[in-house]
Amino acid sequence: MLIARDFWAGKKVFLTGHTGFKGSWLSLWLHSLGAQVHGYALEPPTNPSLFELANIGPLVQSTIRDIRDRESLPRALVSAKPDIVIHMAAQPLVRDSYKIPVETYEINVMGTVNLFEAVRSCTTVKAVINVTTDKCYENKEWVWGYREGEPLGGYDPYSNSKACSELVTSSYRSSYFNPKDHASHGVAIASARAGNVIGGGDWATDRLVPDCVRAVLKDKKILIRNPYAVRPWQHVLEPLSGYLVLAQELYENGPRYAGAWNFGPDDSDAKSVEWIVKSLCAKWGDRASYGIDKGEHPHEAYYLKLDCSKAKAELRWRPQWNLDKAIDSIVAWTRIYRQGGDIGRTCREQINEYSKTQSEGQRG
Repeated sequence: MLIARDFWAGKKVFLTGHTGFKGSWLSLWLHSLGAQVHGYALEPPTNPSLFELANIGPLVQSTIRDIRDRESLPRALVSAKPDIVIHMAAQPLVRDSYKIPVETYEINVMGTVNLFEAVRSCTTVKAVINVTTDKCYENKEWVWGYREGEPLGGYDPYSNSKACSELVTSSYRSSYFNPKDHASHGVAIASARAGNVIGGGDWATDRLVPDCVRAVLKDKKILIRNPYAVRPWQHVLEPLSGYLVLAQELYENGPRYAGAWNFGPDDSDAKSVEWIVKSLCAKWGDRASYGIDKGEHPHEAYYLKLDCSKAKAELRWRPQWNLDKAIDSIVAWTRIYRQGGDIGRTCREQINEYSKTQSEGQRG
């Protein structure tokens, strides 16, 4: 299914976490589609940040507050009068969750509760997507992908908090926004579980591609912790396209699409950490190299894949850029950044290129 410009033109979207990496890309995309974006988030979490580099501030109406603020959030939501809510505000890092577990649970679990409580007080909302993660599943290190009905779990506080967020979503959907009663309340709720997103403009700490980018920009050797760990890598535009398509269907055909959805790459793009780094070094050139960090590190899953059959069959969504293309786009973005180029224009060009690929794929 294509992302419909005529659907999004004039739609009011309340986007939490809009100053983050994924939120910044989605803010740009929504603005380019003609949507009115009201963002709710803390200040950009990194320096530099994509939000500032791409000059997204003037494109959205921002409320800079904490998702844990139970007074500010409903006021902002009701004031924005949104048609669609996309919840992306989170503590998103596994390694940080070991350091700040209480804060991780407060943000990722109670933040979700606060969001749904705010939705209950807002009469304009018709569709809500809670963005979680592929790590919400009980990981058994299977070689096949997890489906939406698999048991939830999470070894580390981050992954577990996202599993809890999924349970919160399910409870609110059943208790207050039951699809069986859609005619009376008019709200459709879904959760979206994406793979390991990569792309230009991610400056988070202790994440593979940002660590690689920082190293090559400083002509330093890249150090990797878990070279053989396999993840469902995907360019950031892949899951974002899934969220947009899902939001369209929730808005127009709510009860049928209320539930959990996986948005991940094809099986061929579930690659090891070392494969990613080796490919990035080869494409970057300039004597880029890597080594293994042999220090002790917190537990991280070794093998993780998603089964996206449901999204492919019912939403007619499918990945457009393979992993090789995704890494090409990151290298191109980073070279423009190093040269002091126009980051906002670069992001829009990549969004347009992705959209063209999607359109041509649908026609094919």
